[in-house]
Amino acid sequence: MFPYGRQTIDQDDIDSVVETLRGDFLTTGPKITEFEEVLCEKTGAPYAVACGNGTLALHLAAIAAGISGGDSVIVPSLTFLATANAVRYCGADVIFADVDPETGLMRAHDLESAIKNAKGKKIKAVMPVHLTGQCVNLREIKKVADQHDIKVIADGAHVLGAEIYGEKIGACKDAMMTTYSFHPVKTIAMGEGGAVTTHDEKLAEKMRNLRSHGMEKRPDIGPWAYDMNELGYNYRVTDFQCALGISQMKKLDDFVARRRELADLYDSLLADLAPAVLPPMRRDYCTSAWHLYAPRFDFEVLSLSRADLMTGLMEKGIGTQVHYIPVHTQPYYKNLYGEIDLPGAQTYYEHTLSLPLYPALKDEDVEYIVQTLKEVVA
Repeated sequence: MFPYGRQTIDQDDIDSVVETLRGDFLTTGPKITEFEEVLCEKTGAPYAVACGNGTLALHLAAIAAGISGGDSVIVPSLTFLATANAVRYCGADVIFADVDPETGLMRAHDLESAIKNAKGKKIKAVMPVHLTGQCVNLREIKKVADQHDIKVIADGAHVLGAEIYGEKIGACKDAMMTTYSFHPVKTIAMGEGGAVTTHDEKLAEKMRNLRSHGMEKRPDIGPWAYDMNELGYNYRVTDFQCALGISQMKKLDDFVARRRELADLYDSLLADLAPAVLPPMRRDYCTSAWHLYAPRFDFEVLSLSRADLMTGLMEKGIGTQVHYIPVHTQPYYKNLYGEIDLPGAQTYYEHTLSLPLYPALKDEDVEYIVQTLKEVVA
């Protein structure tokens, strides 16, 4: 069976976790700081704050940015639920933006349109989403955001290991914060885990306090003392999760390199299915981490529904997935904001399907997957 994505765990990972389990700290120990330091090294960001998962990372970033009731935040509709939900957790409203129908990425003019259509609303921030391993053009997004005094918080759950404008994703200063997820199908796995990187030391310190009940230590009073100056949460990550993350980070470059090799192989093997099946569109300002490989399908030309294609592949042991259902179409958000027309998001959603992609795949596995795909669509 080939799932669309999965973790790659070796004996070094297992040994790292077991060593921590046998140590003195299971949580709030030294592995958290060590993991944050490694994450800074791998992303090029000066500060990192680790937390329990990618959704918590989005919520921490939103709170740290001052998002609250009465505010609105622009979010591309083509994303996982968590991006929009983090805004709602703060009591703010979501303004959904459209995306490029070929890449699923929000463009500068999509942001401009969302701002224009949000007359009378107090827009506090925009949350551009890096998708499938490819990056949003943050420079262009920030130009528009700066014109309207809007903060930029990037959802980077898919792009650990990617590069933008020739530098590591966290080195980019066009976003005030970037969030990450370390779910098993991402480029590294921690079971669950997340983080926020930033270039702002004060923001990092604020998020560290927020992830642990809003507590600020007071060594001037005594080693036991702390103040709670604002409402915080228990969004901590454990030492044994971070031990796994540290071990996985040592292999990140190899993981991403293999993903890129597999993506190139998919591209070449799918070439003779064009134009009915097209490889994912690449953008020249970024080097993808290839979290997902999602070709574009013309199901009308193929005379085959996506559901039937997924079923046919599953019968041959090949798992696939759709990333994502546009969030503005979900019942919760339709009840809040009514019907919204975002044709780019709808087109991307209707014409993509994620094929298996993870470092343990062999070349012959991809050859089998593509050959089976050709047989199912024939």
